[in-house]
Amino acid sequence: MSLHSKVLLSGALSAFALAGCAGGQGEPQAYAADAAVQAAEEAPKPAINTLFEEYDAAQLALSPESKAYRGIRDEDYGKWGDSSEAAEQRGQDLLQSTAQAMREGYGAAELGEEDRLSYRLFDAVAKRSATGWPYRDYGYIFDQMNGAQSSFPAFLINIHRVSNVGDAQAYIERIEGIGPALDQLTEQSRERADRGIMPPDWVYPYVISDIENLLSSETPNPILADLSAKIDKLDLSDDEGGDLRGEAQSAWFNSARPAYERLLAEMKRQQGFAPTDDGIWRFEDGAGYYKALLANYTTTDLTADQIHDIGLREVARIHGEMRQIMQQVGFKGTLQEFFEHTRSSDRFFYDTREAYLADVQVRLDAMEAKLPEFFATLPKAPLVVKPVEAFREKSAGKAFYNSPAADGSRPGTYYVNLYNLRDMSKNELEALAYHEGLPGHHLQRTIQTELGDVPPFRRFGGVTAYTEGWGLYSEELGKDMGFYTDPYSDFGRLGMELWRACRLVVDTGIHHKRWSREQAIEYLTENTPNPEGDIRKAIERYVVYPGQATSYMIGKLKIMELRGRAQAELGGRFDIRGFHDVVLLSGPVPLDILEENVEGWIAEVKARPEPVMGQ
Repeated sequence: MSLHSKVLLSGALSAFALAGCAGGQGEPQAYAADAAVQAAEEAPKPAINTLFEEYDAAQLALSPESKAYRGIRDEDYGKWGDSSEAAEQRGQDLLQSTAQAMREGYGAAELGEEDRLSYRLFDAVAKRSATGWPYRDYGYIFDQMNGAQSSFPAFLINIHRVSNVGDAQAYIERIEGIGPALDQLTEQSRERADRGIMPPDWVYPYVISDIENLLSSETPNPILADLSAKIDKLDLSDDEGGDLRGEAQSAWFNSARPAYERLLAEMKRQQGFAPTDDGIWRFEDGAGYYKALLANYTTTDLTADQIHDIGLREVARIHGEMRQIMQQVGFKGTLQEFFEHTRSSDRFFYDTREAYLADVQVRLDAMEAKLPEFFATLPKAPLVVKPVEAFREKSAGKAFYNSPAADGSRPGTYYVNLYNLRDMSKNELEALAYHEGLPGHHLQRTIQTELGDVPPFRRFGGVTAYTEGWGLYSEELGKDMGFYTDPYSDFGRLGMELWRACRLVVDTGIHHKRWSREQAIEYLTENTPNPEGDIRKAIERYVVYPGQATSYMIGKLKIMELRGRAQAELGGRFDIRGFHDVVLLSGPVPLDILEENVEGWIAEVKARPEPVMGQ
């Protein structure tokens, strides 16, 4: 009997058990059970989306945080997810058993076009997860990019909404829950470090700094300050608000703070014997781990050497386009001298955060007005721009995006890190805003979230090469749309594309060719216009986030290749709005499936009758 039939059978037996309470016994019960089995086997199969909906519900039950990201507030709203190995195994078992039920219960050939795509995508998700499963404990628990030392506060501040007293009490429950949740992660980090799975020594000062910022008595605690501000917006008496604040203080000092102090002690212990080598090649089967990461992030079978060579080729191409900008602005000197000019001259940097944010908004407003000319489908959720919070800005990345809540309770948010304005060039502002905001991540991920007729795993999941490839594609699309009128801004666009090309070189250099962090920094210094602080932070990101940085350029090159193919084959019948719909309305897909989708659209357009011209 298939697993799918067993699910149907369990429902039939549940109904029989209820009927049996009326007094049936002995042989009649056995006969009824046999009938239930036969009924389950013969019952028409439910739509495949039912299986995906059940998977989504079961997955959400394992992750209170995922519920909150979706805007769901239920009995789990005050909880943190279980990060134990057993919980991780439950999640993997759920994914693989659902995929097996799908394969046994449905044939791809018998499904409609949209369901067949969902089948293939879920199958690909399960297979990618199975490939990476042997390396599930190779990741770092705490580093400057990831970890509960900053993610717990960031989640409470940005995701946990407080609309009533119950939400405030759930917030306090989460503060209380930080203690056991953080201790669980601290123990996992300890076990991995003692087996040699730990980040390089230079990572620890960042993590320690984040923890000490939370523990400092010199500045307001960001968690308690955030909750207090949210309580202020409720219609409560002074006594009621005071009681909630008092409970939050107790939860912090009795549970969360001691756990952070224990984590701080463990990070200082690990710092004492942390390695100096940067790449994951130093792990047992580090080569296999990196191969699995590249396959996962790029959704291709490209080898590390092939990706490295693509990077070198793209760097040379972009350098050539940059030299054209040099000629346009009349700069006399070498490309490296032009780099130094743009990274060091005061004219290319802002004096205040407010000025930077104001210019971002101007660019996004202009882009939003232009979108209908290039997109038939537009996002409904609003976009807001926010600076990264002070408690994590020193270690956080340059910019990032958070998707809106599906229920409309939270907008899409473009976070920009203004910790050091000398790392945030005016030249790059435009391309960065297009990548993270419009028409980049906000447009793509909001449209994805708003695809109400596809399974949840497609609405809320992701394929890095697709998503980040779209973000990088959006930077160049801005030029096609008539932006980057200042040649220095266009140079900034090329600089950001160059940045992603160099990532192919340095990521594979660090994790495959055994480059040191210093070698990688030197490569970026010689080949990009980015300032020293930007370069150092980027290389440090690639060290702790192996493989991910290769997805941007690999994805963008595929989207550009497919657009070029469609334009060549369709000629005057090519419609940029139609092309963008076929890319976006599937939600994230692996690059081979994206290629099939575009090829199918090209064939469909070709098959349409030629428009009849007027007499």
